[in-house]
Formats: sequence, C-alpha cells, structure tokens
Amino acid sequence: MVTALASDLDEILEESADDLRSLRGTRVLVTGASGFVGRWLTETLTWAHDRMDLGLRLELLCRNPGALGRRLVSHPCVRLTAADVRTLAPEALGHVDAVIHTATAASAALNAQRPTEMIDTIVDGTRRVLDVARHSGSVPFLFTSSGAVYGPLPPTIEAVAEDYRGGPDPLDPGCAYHEAKRMAELLCAIAAREHATAVKVARLFAFVGPHLPIDAHFAVGNFMRDRLGGQPIDVMGDGTTVRSYLYAGDMTAWLLAVLVRGETARAYNVGSQEAVAIESLAEMVAASGPDRPVPVRVAGVAALGAPVDRYVPSTERIRTELGVRERVGLAEGLARTLAWHRRGIES
Repeated sequence: MVTALASDLDEILEESADDLRSLRGTRVLVTGASGFVGRWLTETLTWAHDRMDLGLRLELLCRNPGALGRRLVSHPCVRLTAADVRTLAPEALGHVDAVIHTATAASAALNAQRPTEMIDTIVDGTRRVLDVARHSGSVPFLFTSSGAVYGPLPPTIEAVAEDYRGGPDPLDPGCAYHEAKRMAELLCAIAAREHATAVKVARLFAFVGPHLPIDAHFAVGNFMRDRLGGQPIDVMGDGTTVRSYLYAGDMTAWLLAVLVRGETARAYNVGSQEAVAIESLAEMVAASGPDRPVPVRVAGVAALGAPVDRYVPSTERIRTELGVRERVGLAEGLARTLAWHRRGIES
C-alpha cells in the first residue's frame, strides 16, 4: 500500500540500511506506537520489511490502535495489542528480540492537571516494559527520554551536552514529566546492571514533520495551524526563546542508530543544533508555502538585558560515536510538514 510518506521513508532506508538489516528476522516490540515518535518508527519498520525483505514481526502496543492508520493496522508483519503500559503483563507478550519504548503521554494538560498519572505512565510503564525485556534476555532496548531531564539551562550554555548535571525542581509539580523521565532513565540503568538489559537512552528535543499535532502545546504546530487557516500567527511570549527542530525523518534514522549501535547504559541527545528564535520560526512558517504569507504578531516585548531561554542540544556525541547526520534543514522540514498537512486538508 502506498503511503504519503514514501519519499521520506525511502530516505530513511537509504540512511539506515545497515542498521535495519541487523534487525532482519526479529520480533520487535514498539510501545506508544500511535504517538508521533512511535508512528514514525513503525512506518519505517514496516516500509523496510516490504522494501528490504527483512522478515520482521512487529508487536505494536498502544491505547488506541485505530489511530495508527489503515496501512499499519492491516500490515501482515504487524500484530496490534491495545493496552496501557501501566498494567502490561510482561509474560503475555512472550519473547521479543528488541524493544522500542516510546509510550509517554506527551501532554502539557495532563502534566499540569494530573501529574501523578503522568508519573505513573512513565515510571510504572517503563518498569513493566523492562520486565518484558528481562524475560527475553539481553535484548536491545531503546528508551526515548527527553531533554527535559536537564531542567532549566543557564544562559551561558548554548547547547547542552549529555554530561550536564543540572536538573528540574523536584518540588515543582509542573516538573512531573521531567522527574519521571529521570527516574525512568535510572530504572533503565539498574536493569542494565542487574539484568544485563542492553538499554540505550535517547534524550529527545523538539521536532518537525508529518504526524506532528497542530492542535496541542507544540509552538511550531500551532504556528502551522494558523498558517494553514490563513490566520495571523500569534507568538504568545516576547519571541526571544530559542529552540531547535530536527526533521522527523532524521530523528527516526538517529533512533535506529541508537537502538542498534548505541552503547548500553549511555544517553544520546537527539535533536537539531540549528538554533532559531521563536519569532524567527514564526516568520519562517508564515512565509512557507505557495500562497501569500500571513502576518506574525508578537504579544510581549523583550526586557533589556534579560537572559534568553535556550533549549538546544549538543549532538556531538551521537554524531561522533554513531555517525549520524542532519540531512533535512529547518526550512525544508517546515515546507515538507506544511505540504503534508495541506494534502490532508485538501483530501
């Protein structure tokens, strides 16, 4: 079955061919398969199964299998399990050869309104998925953590590296997501030491690409929503906040590299080093596409001499150790994402 992501998926297969071949004939568990990260990985693995004759068997775990789309739901190498990772029975899944654990309720509303549920999903869910791996032996285990584990960054740090020892405020309930990811990483490290689980940790930053929600708490998604609707793009702050956005196709190739070749009990930042101020990002989105640009409105005014809020990773470790590269720049990534959403709107 043809997919709208065909050209992106072909690019990933070209970049990750050796990593994908190393998975030939394996049974792979993917949790959170219907989320942004899980969806890209499952799209890629099924595409590789078809194009590279890999003989994969994918066990996809998610709360709402219907959100996966017709191609994945009906794919012959896929078996779907509707389950909550917090109540997962490890023995029910049987032996697996690799685990990709992406299940996280990446919801700002949930984090603010029900922080205990956020913690349970991340911590208890990770514990149960690690039990699946333990029952299967020393299998590759990819845990998708977050750059949020670093906490607020000092203004002197332009790009945060994996050896930074800062952290979020443990007395702030708004840091439930951040602290839960830290605890889940610790559980992974314990599993590696006590059970020889081949855990690799990917600390994810910000991304752009098809399947990115445009109705959630992601600034770039909200900018795209306004752009697609022909409305002015509103920047709620002063526009000086600095972020970076890795294209989802590159993200997927990097995650496969971490799964297959990453060092056990080691963390790798996954994100772009192409820093951009939020106001500049809004202007790029406003001007992207074939129709007329829309205006950008910035609500706040930057205070003179105020430190700039930066959230940009150093990716020297993953680029040096695993040889990955950023193929799709920000402007191209924005254009591809907007085009994908336009196709959905037009259809």
